[in-house]
Amino acid sequence: MELARLKLIFLFSFIILIPCLSAIAEADEVWRRRAEEAMQTTEQYYDPDPVAVASNLNMKVLDLSKQTAARRGLLNAESGQCEATNPIDKCWRCKENWAEDRQALAGCALGFGSKATGGKSGKIYEVTDSSDNNMENPKELVVQGNKTIDGRGANVHIANGAGIRLQFVQNVIIHGIHIHNISPASGGMIRDSVDHVGNRGPSDGDAVSVFGSSNIWLDHLTLSEAQDGLIDAIQGSTAITISNCHLSNHDKAILLGASDTFTEDKKMQVTVAFNRFDKGLVQRMPCIRFGFAHVVNNDYNQWEMYAIGGLKGPTILSQGNRFFASDNKNAKEVTKRMDCSPEEGNNWIWRSEGDVFLNGAYFNASGDLKKQIKYELNDVIKPAPGTEVERITKFAGALVCKPGQQC
Repeated sequence: MELARLKLIFLFSFIILIPCLSAIAEADEVWRRRAEEAMQTTEQYYDPDPVAVASNLNMKVLDLSKQTAARRGLLNAESGQCEATNPIDKCWRCKENWAEDRQALAGCALGFGSKATGGKSGKIYEVTDSSDNNMENPKELVVQGNKTIDGRGANVHIANGAGIRLQFVQNVIIHGIHIHNISPASGGMIRDSVDHVGNRGPSDGDAVSVFGSSNIWLDHLTLSEAQDGLIDAIQGSTAITISNCHLSNHDKAILLGASDTFTEDKKMQVTVAFNRFDKGLVQRMPCIRFGFAHVVNNDYNQWEMYAIGGLKGPTILSQGNRFFASDNKNAKEVTKRMDCSPEEGNNWIWRSEGDVFLNGAYFNASGDLKKQIKYELNDVIKPAPGTEVERITKFAGALVCKPGQQC
């Protein structure tokens, strides 16, 4: 049985496991320890110079743009050549042997989640039985740290049940799958590691929930229609990159920080890059509390309420995005500040640079970036302009890949 097929079965086994991957019903000693370790990890991976991380990503995009311009006639899918349109994809999509060296994907992330190693040093598990009726002794491992879920080469859908939850873990990569029609599910007793069985509460209905976790990379996911959010990252999660994803047909897209009182989310740092936010989305692309979001080279198409929002004084660096507003005259503004006075909101550091605004869209910038945080604007490498976003995000979402061929 070829690897792609084995990966497909492995991922489908998660559909059965996921309903119990939800909130902790009773905090036992194991979960208390995991929570303490997660907070220590948040401290460890918080980057005191977030602009350097943003600049590194921008530099990679600009370098690839220059190469593409020089070889415009060569990088053409119709001619049989690989067409990788952003530096993350350039790292692996043009290699015919990607299926033989799946662990190499771990070296391709950029942004705050660039240190996510996933299962790079581990084995590739081959699952031949997708049944999973005994939740205390599941056929396959629950998602823990140092794991990669790799859907390349298969058509993988997690649907019509609960989504994926990452709780108090580090170094997880989720790549190349569809997640849709997600609903809340009841919990129960589940073996969440080799040596622990714990009682799990019900899930909220998020497609992907990141709780107290760090070094997380979500790439080439196709996401739509969940009961709650498509992606939630909360409770001290940090060092996260969300890239090359296609999001559509949902109210709440991406929430970064869920509590007005959990100030540890000041250390939350998230890169949102090369994604397509398509029709049918209402809000939160993303919405962030306290932390730092680098939103770069994304394509926004006709949001219904607002695109980028925030609470509790977050820093938002919007660079090289394309914002196409809907015809609704009350939904032209890209930004939304919540639960603050106008004076307070005007002090928040929200910057737009190189963005393109269409059909009346506009970005309400605020704050003095030079004065309020300890780096100079000149330290930020300029992003690729928003005029290039259609090309950069051309292949957002789960790809159709065949082993032995460029993807």
